[in-house]
Amino acid sequence: MQIYKTAEGAIIKKENKVYVKEVNDWDAFINRTGLHKALLAEIEELPTVGDGQLGNITEPPMGNQEIWASGVTYKRSKEARMEESRKAGGGSFYDRVYDAERPELFFKATAQRTVGNHGTVRIRKDSHWDVPEPELTLFICSEGTIEGYTVGNDMSSRSIEGENPLYLPQAKTYEGCASIGPCIYVPEAPIASDTKIAIQILRGGTVVFTGDIGIDQMKRQHQDLVDFLFRECEFPNGCFLMTGTGIVPPDDFSLQVGDEVQITIDGIGTLINFVG
Repeated sequence: MQIYKTAEGAIIKKENKVYVKEVNDWDAFINRTGLHKALLAEIEELPTVGDGQLGNITEPPMGNQEIWASGVTYKRSKEARMEESRKAGGGSFYDRVYDAERPELFFKATAQRTVGNHGTVRIRKDSHWDVPEPELTLFICSEGTIEGYTVGNDMSSRSIEGENPLYLPQAKTYEGCASIGPCIYVPEAPIASDTKIAIQILRGGTVVFTGDIGIDQMKRQHQDLVDFLFRECEFPNGCFLMTGTGIVPPDDFSLQVGDEVQITIDGIGTLINFVG
């Protein structure tokens, strides 16, 4: 099932039925172990509505959670980041991370810096090479269990990170640097290993880049990433974790203001963002 955040609460979609629920505390609503089972019990008492309003939901499905991210989890990402940092002498860093036991994990965004479906993401004014990174994003409750999944857009400045790998926080974290949505997918079992991620970028109505990849191409397991993240961090409201990208546009491509980014993940839906 999918849960969408609205100004009034939540809309829950299960198969062909749509339910509406008043939610006063979004953090408490989603931050539960056994979220799928809890939602199943709750929808039995909820009224149903038509599904026409689902396409108008723009709220990111988060409250006071942080968004974290993991890098170099796909081979294509490793290759691209090695190439962009080679001139700065940091090319081998990413090769080592890809093969290491410890993953690359970094803080990405707060709710203030995150937009939802149909929201405007930004490219930095001091960057000249920028890309979206389409990522399966985990929702993890405060107990460290994966309770759901959403679509993530990890906006990145390749020019800044390419200058020096130590500039990663500036390349990744700024106003409008992240988007998640359109909902949280809450399945009964872990997301299928043959799930596909696809991206399409439009410029003036014309498709200028497409790509897709299966999440089975990830080198690392989702729970391994979670276990490292929770080693020395506490998340009282749960957190979101972007799991890395395996889709990287060619080196001569950069986002422009006005571009439209569409990221689709099987079972979750399509996250649409505009670049500002």
